[in-house]
Amino acid sequence: MSILSLARFQFAMTTVFHFFFVPLSIGLALVVAIMETLYVIKKDQLYKHMAQFWGRIFLLSFAVGVVTGIIQEFQFGMNWSEYSRFMGDIFGAPLAIEALVAFFMESTFIGLWMFGWDRFSAGIHCAFIWLTSIGTMISAMWILAANSFMQNPVGFMINAKTGRAQMTSFAAVIKNPQLWYELPHVLFGAFVTGSFVVAGMAAFGLLKKRNPEFFRKSLKVSLIIGLLATIGVVGMGDVQTRYIIKEQPMKFAATEGLYKDSGSPAAWAIVSGIDTKNHKTNWSIEMPYVLDILSYHKLSGNVKGQNAINKELHAKYDKKFGKNMNYYVPTKTLFWSFRVMAISGGLFALIAIIGLFFNRAGSDLIMRQRWFLWVLGICTFLPFAANTAGWFITELGRYPWVVYGLLTIADAVSPNVSVASLLISNIVYFCLFSGLGIVMIVLSKRVLHYGPDDLLQAKDDAPYDPYGKGAFDHE
Repeated sequence: MSILSLARFQFAMTTVFHFFFVPLSIGLALVVAIMETLYVIKKDQLYKHMAQFWGRIFLLSFAVGVVTGIIQEFQFGMNWSEYSRFMGDIFGAPLAIEALVAFFMESTFIGLWMFGWDRFSAGIHCAFIWLTSIGTMISAMWILAANSFMQNPVGFMINAKTGRAQMTSFAAVIKNPQLWYELPHVLFGAFVTGSFVVAGMAAFGLLKKRNPEFFRKSLKVSLIIGLLATIGVVGMGDVQTRYIIKEQPMKFAATEGLYKDSGSPAAWAIVSGIDTKNHKTNWSIEMPYVLDILSYHKLSGNVKGQNAINKELHAKYDKKFGKNMNYYVPTKTLFWSFRVMAISGGLFALIAIIGLFFNRAGSDLIMRQRWFLWVLGICTFLPFAANTAGWFITELGRYPWVVYGLLTIADAVSPNVSVASLLISNIVYFCLFSGLGIVMIVLSKRVLHYGPDDLLQAKDDAPYDPYGKGAFDHE
């Protein structure tokens, strides 16, 4: 247990847990906004109750996301102070804008939305949730702007006296191609997360055969959003992958388990036996031509392997980082993470199509397909696995750099931390995150168990408090 491995584990644990709730909040905000928009357009009270009910889950995810985000930001000063010194001038700008603009925007309008149901007209109140939703997306943009610099540094210079990176063009940081390939993929992934969480919880509601009309409409809206978002995430994933082939070829080669060049035509490995110690693939089950189709959208083309890329990186960086640098990324993790994402995308689309068919108007087929409701309920948790797999590819594929080509992970760790302090803080954070996760699950389960009865039975003009007595009371 070295200082570096413990610091990396702590940041990974913090980020993964935080990233459970960021896509969930972004996705739920959009789903709730669409439901309330349907209420404004159709004047159907049921859509209003749907927005209010699923808004309770959104508010819980938002609250936990804020707490975990604050803890995550402690990491930069605690364990990664050398990283903060090196690129604080660049990293600080988008983070400050995110906090002062996007987060304040979210916080302001989410408060107006929470407590303004009986204080504003339906149209104005609907605008509040849309502004909140837009705020979550803008927040993601600024965070990813900082992350994109770490993947593809642009608009900077290295100060010869201090050795620090200094921003020379804020516009270049914002125009970073990495950002505009990464952002749509992340947002569509968030929409998939929010929609399938609603769909899965609605499926659990239908299994209890309580308020079937409410949960069937919730299921229909969420699955339509989920299907469209799945198409978007797959499409943008394809665009982003083709960009990575050129800019971070080692990352792409690892996702395909390639150590040697593929040759042309290139086959796609469904599963492979990967030997990371000797840098070779012992066996694989392949689909001919598929890798060429995915990589180049044609039936020919060679994909460069990690061994060849490793030689190129040594030739480029040995003068600065030394001949002993290891440029091989965690191949097994990236290989299987990519397949988790790919399989998840196909499952999301398939389940959404089947669900919409079973739940079509004039048919009660969905109520008789209890097996499918259980499958859909279990799929509540699948987007979190897909999002985590995507994060692994993005971050671990940058190894050994924390800022690509400029600063290594080993050089970024704080010089004054100890194994003991990191071990203790890892245990504390793990217990804290576990507690927060349990609270989130318990409260969400209570919301679902109690159901929308308090909303459906209330008068249309009755005041509404999302955290009132009936919100989490299921007795």
